[in-house]
Amino acid sequence: MLQLLQAGYHIVVADNLDNSSEESLRRVRKLSGCVEEALVFRELDLVDAAAVGAVFKEFPAIYSCVHFAGLKAVGESVAKPLRYYQNNLVGTLVLLEAMAAAGCKRIIFSSSATVYGDPETVPITEASRLTATNPYGRTKLFIEEMLRDLHASDPAWSILLLRYFNPVGAHESGEIGEDPHGIPNNLVPYIAQVAIGKREKLSIFGSDWPTPDGTGVRDYLHVEDLAAGHLAAQRKLEGVTLGEGGASDLGCTPVNLGTGTGYSVLEMVAAFGKACGKELAYALADRRSGDIATCYANPAFAKELLGWEATRTLDDMCSSAWRWQSQNPDGYGDA
Repeated sequence: MLQLLQAGYHIVVADNLDNSSEESLRRVRKLSGCVEEALVFRELDLVDAAAVGAVFKEFPAIYSCVHFAGLKAVGESVAKPLRYYQNNLVGTLVLLEAMAAAGCKRIIFSSSATVYGDPETVPITEASRLTATNPYGRTKLFIEEMLRDLHASDPAWSILLLRYFNPVGAHESGEIGEDPHGIPNNLVPYIAQVAIGKREKLSIFGSDWPTPDGTGVRDYLHVEDLAAGHLAAQRKLEGVTLGEGGASDLGCTPVNLGTGTGYSVLEMVAAFGKACGKELAYALADRRSGDIATCYANPAFAKELLGWEATRTLDDMCSSAWRWQSQNPDGYGDA
């Protein structure tokens, strides 16, 4: 969002604040220096069709949509699958119906590497087998299928499926970062809370995976690189042309956003310890249902299609996450 504002775009944000804070928007506005009308917020739930439709009526000039809204914790999705299907699938369906009614047919969807399930080989390309090992991943995969079917029915739609690997880190200012409500479900926010003293230790789920040190390996991507990927995707949507019969020349296209390098959980703990200058306590625990051993991207297509590639290092990721956490020990709650 910040990079889009800095590039001169006007944005309407719609969110139910289920696991976020309006304070983050105030800080984005401050960092961007944007005019008041460039960033508008409407608090609503995507499953509320009337509220979503009202946004498109209030802002008829909306040109494209970036769809981030969704629940995203693997473990929680295993325990509460119906909540995930209701929120993620129904919310997306309502959004697409509202977009179609408004004639807005350009969308960037926040998908996930979870659509590859337990990959047969790594690095993973966009042509790799699609499957899922948990309800969260299935919601992402089902939404991708929904979007593919939508484009097949109406080729005028231009759709980019951005398959995130593991976003971490924070804005370099330390003013905006990840502030999960309750116990963090993702690795780096949990490590950061251990480092600041909010949590006693990190539980590492699985130490017997078939990886070099036995802990899970993932492709971690700096959030600022991820934001740059969305800016590149938006610019790609603007260059879309409609050919014979009004068909988009972009279609419905998946793109991996990752670095192409995998790091283990223990490597992440060591890197964060270096960033904060202390040894971090952890304990080994049983594997978590729905997890896999190794997952990292082949990001070559993102460079080819969008002109995008990740530039920030693991040290950049951990140091920025620590800057955010140390400057905001209680997240946005201390604002």
